[in-house]
Amino acid sequence: MDTLRSALQPLTHNLPTPIVNTGRNLLGSLCYKTLIIDIDPFTSPACLKLAISKALGIGIIGASSIVKIPQLLKLLHSQSASGISFLSYLLESSSYLISLAYNARHGFPFSTYGETALILAQNVVIASLVLRYGGRSAGIAAWVAGLAAAGTALFRADVVDVKTLGWLQAGAGVLSVASKVPQIWTIWSQGGTGQLSAFTVINYLLGSLSRIFTTLQEVPDPLILYGFIAGFVLNAVLALQMLYHWNSPASQQPSGKKLHKPLAADVNNNKNSKKGPSAKTSGSSYAAVAAKSPSTRRRG
Repeated sequence: MDTLRSALQPLTHNLPTPIVNTGRNLLGSLCYKTLIIDIDPFTSPACLKLAISKALGIGIIGASSIVKIPQLLKLLHSQSASGISFLSYLLESSSYLISLAYNARHGFPFSTYGETALILAQNVVIASLVLRYGGRSAGIAAWVAGLAAAGTALFRADVVDVKTLGWLQAGAGVLSVASKVPQIWTIWSQGGTGQLSAFTVINYLLGSLSRIFTTLQEVPDPLILYGFIAGFVLNAVLALQMLYHWNSPASQQPSGKKLHKPLAADVNNNKNSKKGPSAKTSGSSYAAVAAKSPSTRRRG
């Protein structure tokens, strides 16, 4: 350890000012000195746990910026909402919106909840596509407008006070759990995962597990902790369903409404069907004319 410390300290003692300020804001002056300046993590286990929690939180936020992109691309490619529950996205987005307002208004570290904002934005787009490919395009405007109105109310203290927001956060934990149930039921009833993205499911599972650790370290709020624990359990159920139905036919082929171009054979069949009556008509006309016209055959 002494060898490593002597090699790294010339770097850690001369870090750029923006990096130093960021490190102190994240870890606090005492833990920054212990972990970065002195490079002595084992003398303060609390600082080491805090650093791990911050690293996990930042990693979760970074991953959340792309966690739903595979699901989004899968929907756009297949133009099918098969295997995806809009109700699940509605409940999850409502839960995330409440949690985002609750954490922001209580001043909790952004590293402990930042992913909710990024995932919420992706949920809005994906749920809109589910409505579109499910033949309910008229509901997209109501869906987006409803979220915007609810978000405005939740972030205003003169509309929703802190006590009411606390009750809503307790309900958000229930919503978060309930949001997984329609998706689990959809997979169960269809016998496959359809267009559900395995990347998204696995990242949700790992993210909820990491959030249990970061909440224990940085957020002394049992409402948030219990929500992450329950979410982890149901995310594990979804992950197990994904593995169980990995090679099932319902997980391989979209069964929803998909836009497609007619096959060449269909085009040819249509052409032949159009030509059929005219061909018969011309053949009948020729036979009638031939019957009436004098024969050129010699009679003997």
